[in-house]
Amino acid sequence: QVQLVESGGGLVQPGGSLTLSCAASGSIRSIHTMGWYRQAPGKQRELVAAITSGTTTNYVDSVKGRFTISRDNAKNTVYLQMNSLKPEDTAVYYCNAHGRTWNWGTFDSWGQGTQVTVSS
Repeated sequence: QVQLVESGGGLVQPGGSLTLSCAASGSIRSIHTMGWYRQAPGKQRELVAAITSGTTTNYVDSVKGRFTISRDNAKNTVYLQMNSLKPEDTAVYYCNAHGRTWNWGTFDSWGQGTQVTVSS
């Protein structure tokens, strides 16, 4: 019903920057929260940052001051600006969104994931 498509991952040197984008499409009436998660090899998936429809944000402590999450409600798109990247930020980053469909159902959808590698 609702699909998320991510873009913007890649290889970057330590200290560099990347911006991830995630566009939602399908039977969307409203999106309450959009967020970014990441999963490194051998580790559990963790929430990196999230933003509500009211633009309240929260971040995992390890990225505070370096990452910024934002959203464009008209485009159903969420962004993650990542600055001062560190090797420990290397992971597959997944977009998540949950909200309501046009027929008043709910959705909780995930993107396919995009690889971010921070290495010299």
